[in-house]
Amino acid sequence: MEGALRTASLGMLAQSLRVDNIANNLANTNTTGFKQSNIEFQDLFYQTLRPAGVADQQNTQLPTELQIGHGNRPIANVKNFSQGDVVATENSLDLALEGVGFLQIQKPDGTLVYTRDGNLGLSANGELVTSSGMTVEPNIAIPDDSVGINIGRDGTVSVVISGETDPQELGQIELAKFINPGGLRNIGGNLFEATSASGDPILGTPGEEGFGRVMQGFLEKSNVNVVNEMVELIVAQRAFEVNSRTIRTAEQMMQIASGLKR
Repeated sequence: MEGALRTASLGMLAQSLRVDNIANNLANTNTTGFKQSNIEFQDLFYQTLRPAGVADQQNTQLPTELQIGHGNRPIANVKNFSQGDVVATENSLDLALEGVGFLQIQKPDGTLVYTRDGNLGLSANGELVTSSGMTVEPNIAIPDDSVGINIGRDGTVSVVISGETDPQELGQIELAKFINPGGLRNIGGNLFEATSASGDPILGTPGEEGFGRVMQGFLEKSNVNVVNEMVELIVAQRAFEVNSRTIRTAEQMMQIASGLKR
């Protein structure tokens, strides 16, 4: 019965973490480029009360073991990198990635991070930056006398200068992809950081084999499925209630057992 108390308390902790993760998914339903995640669990070690293959009192070989498990533990957040819905914004600096890849973003300390959030703007120097002011890599600056910005499916950035008719090419946006994108670390701000598990970034041109294309004037929305998350929330709540009932039952059984000596 003491084992049941520990096991059920671990079950309550597991469901509490599951609800926390669902709450984060739901909170980011409208976050541009957000990727839904699920918490994965593993069962813990088992206490073997009787191994398989031993003989019983009738000298009959028993085909199965007698084991008691000791609960579960969280092991990972599994990210879902499926494509989110793409919506039109009519903003020439909004970019959606259709397919595999991440935009490269340079933090103030010079390190590179990665995002699917293409809600871009211009800095005071005309550089392409994120909504939080971080520079898009490679650095592309838009002249202040530009009257139109065009970003092609292959990431080529060109502008029309005031008083001219022919577009002027300024550079090309590169995308990064990873052998194991699930190993990327969320750091907030719609940004991911490479880790030893994700591997080093593989750079390429949008539209090339293995890389997605750039869509100007669009944004990729969150890939959270609200209906599925609500169902998972109800399941987690019921599992939490059942584990709490297990604790109450184990306590009652211990009280009954302790009262036998009276």
